[in-house]
Amino acid sequence: MSELKDKIRESVKFICAKTDIKPIAGIIFGTGMGAMADTFKKKVKIPYDEIPNFPVSTVESHHGFLVFGALEGKPVVAMQGRFHRYEGYSLQQVTFPVRVMKALGCRYIIITNAVGSMNPLIKSGSLVLISDHINLMGDNPLIGPNDESLGPRFPDMSEPYNGEMIALAEKAALENKIRIHKGVAVAVTGPCLETAAEYRFFRRIGADIVTMSTIPEIIVAVHAGLKAMGLSTVTDECLPDALKPADINEIIRVSNEQEENRQKIIKGIVRELK
Repeated sequence: MSELKDKIRESVKFICAKTDIKPIAGIIFGTGMGAMADTFKKKVKIPYDEIPNFPVSTVESHHGFLVFGALEGKPVVAMQGRFHRYEGYSLQQVTFPVRVMKALGCRYIIITNAVGSMNPLIKSGSLVLISDHINLMGDNPLIGPNDESLGPRFPDMSEPYNGEMIALAEKAALENKIRIHKGVAVAVTGPCLETAAEYRFFRRIGADIVTMSTIPEIIVAVHAGLKAMGLSTVTDECLPDALKPADINEIIRVSNEQEENRQKIIKGIVRELK
């Protein structure tokens, strides 16, 4: 048994002693987006620092709980707060919870985040379904020995963002009269925000939005055989010729304004999952 598989088994054993909920879907909540987890029925919250092998979030706007419960009648598990490469964790550590979700029985994963937009047609406050990505983190969570029982050595990335789940999100948005965009995400390590020249470069290579997370988790989700999707909230506009200093309080405020719409879309997706 590989060291990674042994760690997954240890974490799962601990979690299963705390709850008998068998989730079919996992949700990762980004900056200022964890409130939905508190609406789950039959909720069970487990602090990250109690779970063997789990990192602990060091970002103030991220809670630190793995939350189990029922959403739209379906058993789910959510990360109320995530981990980032810029916190000093390896990408293997950052993505470890995705491995645990898979081992717990998840078949789907919904990943949310706060992003900046380089696309002038995608304004602050917009919701964006990630259609594809560009990894500029200079790293990959699959580097190192591969355990074939966890996933293939060379996972195919022709459709990292599951088309069926995107269609369900679009359906939920239409039914609730919510405007939603599609866009290509580019991932960087952070934690500093980018320069005007970097934003201009991202736009020229085909990116619409920029994130410091999500793409490593998507890569591991695909490797593990999960059907995955990304739902982004634009919290700041990154137009290189009209840049303004970023303000974390403003980012959280904008994110909070879309909480109701995000919840409607996520509920619409989960409701249809089999």
